[in-house]
Amino acid sequence: MEKPAKSHLALRAFLLFAALVFIALGSWQIQRLFWKLNLIARVDARVHAEAVAPPARAEWNSLQPSDVEYRHVALKGTFDHNLETLVQAVTERGAGFWVLTPLTQADGATIIVNRGFVPQDRRDPQSRAEGQIGGEVSVSGLLRLNESGGAFLRSNDPAKGNWYSRDVVAIAEDKRISNAAPYFVDADATANPGGLPVGGLTVVQFRNSHLVYALTWFTLAIMSLVLTAMIPRLLTRDP
Repeated sequence: MEKPAKSHLALRAFLLFAALVFIALGSWQIQRLFWKLNLIARVDARVHAEAVAPPARAEWNSLQPSDVEYRHVALKGTFDHNLETLVQAVTERGAGFWVLTPLTQADGATIIVNRGFVPQDRRDPQSRAEGQIGGEVSVSGLLRLNESGGAFLRSNDPAKGNWYSRDVVAIAEDKRISNAAPYFVDADATANPGGLPVGGLTVVQFRNSHLVYALTWFTLAIMSLVLTAMIPRLLTRDP
């Protein structure tokens, strides 16, 4: 009977260890839950706050994503439509392109603005000439961080003009745009002449499944503890 007893002790030790691991994982998910709720609250406050000036050049190298992502900003400058870049997009309006255009401010800094969405049959700027606004313009929208690399299984290919993510750092390099900000601005829903591009389509949504994960880990911990408690009873059962 010595070997069975040792094996049962080993099983109970394993179950207790597993319960501790599950409790630790559940606790970590609770911490992540409160972190995510705090993030959502902060972003929501930024989105609905009064528009402020975008970060100046002196701040570009020290930007912290948690402090600036989705900040409501307002800027003035002149668009260079000749350097427009189209980035493939799928939106509530269907498939098409984001229109990214550099806007040069009075201080010489350039911020690439995602002016909004155009359908595939309006990718040619000549088909939406009314929207190619000249002179100084005012733009407000949400500050977004650079989207490097590309999309799932599709890498940006500047040489062929194929862009799958809003990688404004690579776009600025490809278009030889100097003094370009390492972020871009999603324009708000203010209508452009002719109706295109369509702004205001930013999706502000964060996946939050931490509570479900926490409950799953805690349930597994309880099951492990129950099984640990049941082992002595199982051993004393008559065959």
